[in-house]
Amino acid sequence: MGYAEALNFLDQHVNLEAKAGRIHGLSLAAMQDLTQTMGDPQSDFRSIHITGTNGKGSVSAIISSLLKAAGLRVGTYSSPHVDTVRERLKINNEMIEEEQFGELIAELIPFAQSVEERPSYFELLTAAAFLWFSNEAVDVAVVEVGLLGRFDATNVIEADVSVITNIGRDHTDGVGDWRRAVASEKAGIINSGRPLVLGETSVETLDLFIKENPDPLLLKGEAFGVLASTQAVGGQLVDLWSISGRHEEVFLPLFGQHQSENASTALAAVETFLESPLADEIIEEGMSEVALPGRLETVAANPLVVLDGAHNEDAARALVSALPEIFPETRRIVVLGMLGPRDPEEVIKEIVSLHPDVVICCTLSSERAISGEELARVVQVHGVESEVAPDPTEAIERALVLSTEEDLILVTGSFYLLSTVRASLLFD
Repeated sequence: MGYAEALNFLDQHVNLEAKAGRIHGLSLAAMQDLTQTMGDPQSDFRSIHITGTNGKGSVSAIISSLLKAAGLRVGTYSSPHVDTVRERLKINNEMIEEEQFGELIAELIPFAQSVEERPSYFELLTAAAFLWFSNEAVDVAVVEVGLLGRFDATNVIEADVSVITNIGRDHTDGVGDWRRAVASEKAGIINSGRPLVLGETSVETLDLFIKENPDPLLLKGEAFGVLASTQAVGGQLVDLWSISGRHEEVFLPLFGQHQSENASTALAAVETFLESPLADEIIEEGMSEVALPGRLETVAANPLVVLDGAHNEDAARALVSALPEIFPETRRIVVLGMLGPRDPEEVIKEIVSLHPDVVICCTLSSERAISGEELARVVQVHGVESEVAPDPTEAIERALVLSTEEDLILVTGSFYLLSTVRASLLFD
């Protein structure tokens, strides 16, 4: 099967990420049926399982890089993708090749067609990742949850180490005690008697994690953390402490205080998995090789164009905190596109605090897209000038027209926006 045929097969299955962003049926039964039919390939390798409202993609990438530096053969499964679905399946930080992807989906099809319940797009991709990691005999798989945790398709694995980065209000209506409700779902990835690395520091949810009987429970601030971070060219120098002690001036090619926190969580997870401290040279190598598209990513200069998938309130707040430190005293133009069912007010109230000259709002190509007109209305309520463009391509073209070489164009709001803008810049 060719790559295009493989994509066509996947596209014939409901894509809950693109259509609804909701949990499918509140059950793992369909995914368990599929993987059992396949011979449970997820049992053929050890794994680290990561969830959290924000930061799980960064933590997964840093964990993978550290494990690779330690000499392991590392599979990584992540979501969503920015430019190509192949980004979701990696071994030793290299994307699966198109030919391999086609062969993998061809191998998966008979299993998918033999089960009673038709799998979703995400369930198929997850099963494909597990099958590939089994076929390629990885030493460890770093598996990122798609949504929440307990009923996420990835939760058919029995991870050696579970990681929970934080608890935020994404994927909830914010009614009632939403924080405990979200925490309870994320706690569902914890395996009794196995380690949990917990970056969430809220005391009000701690009992929910303890209830799942992790052993040991490693808490940020007690077992690991950040001592200091200093901005550097291309990233930052971080001082971290973990099981292995203190590690000073480690270069991390990611911007923002939140990324130094993610680095400390990742280091703790790796040392817990290995049951051994990492040498300084391995930490330095692993951290220095981390690459993350769509996280304060610079893709053009004169004017400077920065991409960041700040798709919810907490991510937008982290962006707003980091951006002025990295790019101070610049005139700013924002290109914004968002998906529902999120309330755009939550992101926009953060973005307007950057005091952009104008926010160019566009409508993404998704059934969940919030219209550019609606986004513009919310921006205007905050007293900031807004314009509407019909799609991301015209939005970035308009931003370039309005900008000078000294300006900064920030493209944000959804990862689904970033790939279109990047392609527009590359092939303009």
